Amino acid sequence: MLSKTIGKEIANDAERESFLKDNCDKVEAKGYMKRYTPTELQEMKEKLAELSISIHDLDEEKKLLVSDIKFRIKPLKKSAATTLASIKSKAVFVNENCFKFIDQDSKMVGYYNADGDLVDSRPLNADELQGTIFQITRQTGTDN
Repeated sequence: MLSKTIGKEIANDAERESFLKDNCDKVEAKGYMKRYTPTELQEMKEKLAELSISIHDLDEEKKLLVSDIKFRIKPLKKSAATTLASIKSKAVFVNENCFKFIDQDSKMVGYYNADGDLVDSRPLNADELQGTIFQITRQTGTDN
C-alpha cells in the first residue's frame, strides 16, 4: 500500500529531497495540481476582492467613456477569472521533478514531490512488474 507521505520527518527541505532522490526508483518531471496553503488561498481571495472592486469602479466609469474603459477593463477581467478559477480548484498546476516508487506487494507505483507528498499513483505497467535491484534492497533492507 502506498504511503501518503515519505520523508516528512526530515525537516530540512534539501535533505528531504536528497533522501527521496537517493531512495526512489526514478526521478521524472511530472505535472500535477499542488494545493495552495491556507495563507496563499486567503491572499488569492483578497486579490479577487480587490480586483472585483476595481472592475465595479471601472464599470461605472464605462457609462461615460465606453471605448476607453473597455480597453482598460479587459486585462482585469481576465486576471479575475484566472484568480477565481485558482480559488475554485484550491490548487495550482505545477510541473516539477517527482520521485517514482514501485511497490511490488500492492502492484502500485507512487509519485512523490520534493516535500515527500504522494501526488499520483497508478497500477504497475507490464514492464514494471519485474523488480529492480533497488526495490529488492528496499524490501529486504540489505545493501548486498
